[in-house]
Order: sequence, then structure tokens, then C-alpha cells
Amino acid sequence: MQGIFLIPITKSSLDVATFLGFTLAELFGVPCDIIEQDFSIAQHYNSERRQYHSTEILKRLLPLAEGNSRQILGIIDVDLYIPILTFVYGEAQLGKRCALISIFRLYQQFYGLPEDETLLLQRSEKEAVHELGHTLGLPHCQNFECVMHYSHSVEYIDIKRNVFCPDCSRMAGFRSRWR
Repeated sequence: MQGIFLIPITKSSLDVATFLGFTLAELFGVPCDIIEQDFSIAQHYNSERRQYHSTEILKRLLPLAEGNSRQILGIIDVDLYIPILTFVYGEAQLGKRCALISIFRLYQQFYGLPEDETLLLQRSEKEAVHELGHTLGLPHCQNFECVMHYSHSVEYIDIKRNVFCPDCSRMAGFRSRWR
């Protein structure tokens, strides 16, 4: 991985992108830059589901990967879905360079709980690392503490750590930060 371009697709995702710019640079040891783009997602809204189709938004990020060697991470604050699932926290191209995360369901307020910005940022970091892990070719991991473990609900995100387990680190070609 040569670096990461963070694309805040919606205005409220800019603060999360700023936070991720620091944490992902440290975790992956690569430069992270925020690229602000005019990015309309209205055409990807499904009024029956009241959600946005993540695969279609991800396709819109693909041209940003052309001509550079960095991973692309879109950050959005709307509810995402793919047709076979009720919702997704994000989506990525396995072994390629584009990924997308949604912070919509990472807010405590979504669950009727008081705001907790620290928890929002921790969850965002875990989901960003998870989706970027997919771009590095990593599948879901069976270790429930590994950031690559599949998250069925926000509780699974909270249990996970923000780093790859030793096996996933080895597969991705990173030195393990698991302690």
C-alpha cells in the first residue's frame, strides 16, 4: 500500500475523515490525504428501502483510483445496503483499491443512546481498517477480536480490536501489532 486517499462524500463525514487521516497513517505507515470531491449520491437512493446502494457508490469511487497507487476510502453518513443484506457498514473491492464505509449506524444515537463521539471514532477506525483490509485481499477472519472479523451488529464492532490478528497481518504482509 502506497498511501490512502480519504474521500468524505457527505459533509458530516469530514470530521471522521480528519480523524482517520491520523490513525490510518499510523496504523498502515503510509500517507493519508483527504480529497474533497463534489459527489452526488441521490441516484443511488432506494426509496422503498430508504437506503443507498453501496456497490453503486463504490463504482463512483473507481475513477479516483485510476492513475495513482493509493487505496481510496470513501466515508459517508447515510444508511447503506446491498440487495442480499438488510444493511452494510461498508463495502470494498477484494484485492483492489476502493472501499467505502458508512458511519450512519456507528452513531450511538441510531440505537436511541446518548451521543458518544469517542465511540463513533473508534467504530469508524475499525470499519475503515476492515474495509481497507479487504482491498489488501484479506477475507473475513474467524478470530472475533481481529478487525477482519465480520460484524453482524455494532456490538461485534465494539468487541473487535483495531488491528489485524497475527494471521491476517502475515497474509497482508504487515508486521503484527497484536499485543
